[in-house]
Amino acid sequence: MSPHSRNSRGAALLAAMLTVTLVASFAATALWQQWRAVEIESAERSRVQAAWILTGALDWTRLILREDARSGGADYLGEPWAVPLQEARLSSFLAADKNNSASDSTDSPLNVFLSGRIEDMQSRLNVTNLTDANKVSQPDLLSFTRLFDLLGLPQGELQQLASNLRVASDPNPDDSSGTSIPLMPQRLEQLVWLGLSSATLERLRPYISLLPARTPINLNTAGTEVIYASIPGLEIAQAQRLVDERSRSHFRTLSDAGALLGELASRISEGRHSVTTRFFEVHARLRMERTVIEE
Repeated sequence: MSPHSRNSRGAALLAAMLTVTLVASFAATALWQQWRAVEIESAERSRVQAAWILTGALDWTRLILREDARSGGADYLGEPWAVPLQEARLSSFLAADKNNSASDSTDSPLNVFLSGRIEDMQSRLNVTNLTDANKVSQPDLLSFTRLFDLLGLPQGELQQLASNLRVASDPNPDDSSGTSIPLMPQRLEQLVWLGLSSATLERLRPYISLLPARTPINLNTAGTEVIYASIPGLEIAQAQRLVDERSRSHFRTLSDAGALLGELASRISEGRHSVTTRFFEVHARLRMERTVIEE
């Protein structure tokens, strides 16, 4: 065989190998793009389905709270709304329906898990209460002062918070001084605008709320620290006693709570304390395959 023929055969073999490599590369790229498109579509479908299911769950909690409001009476931790929902398979809620054929198998389209809880937001000190009629509310400032002392937090940040909150809540602020006027926060995270440090805010988070109106403390649901802070002169042991007593029998009226405080009963007032609640916060979590949605 001549050298020219051998070179021709080698070039042809190399060209064939390059062609096969290019075809394999294009095929792999097309396959990857197709797989990626399917994954994106599947993830988006799961997200939309989870969002719709979660919306239904939130509507269910509204129904629970609406029925509780219709029944009237005190709001306390022994009511249905106060029982948290541990993670449970959604199909288990449909088991009582004889016309429903959903199974508990892993292939079930209802193989999704729901959990959540409802929190009484009047079980905490409301930051909005710090101002009243464009002035700092001294009784509420005292409550926050007691809470800051109990938690070992800097009082200077509280004074700055109250002062900036008064300015931010003023409907007719005086901007002639040229100083910037802070915005009114809408969420707890935004309290750092008014002087709280991130560390202080995290420490306060379980004990405070930021509601759109002034609200009293619900003595049936508030924790020991909040009750202690809201009643001047109260000792922490007395606050714990209130919590222990209401766990056996909730307070139907403020007089029931006052009966346990003796001389301090007069420091429980209608405007600052209550046994009912108007503001709740719902936390819902839904897990479906690899999709998790929280609201």
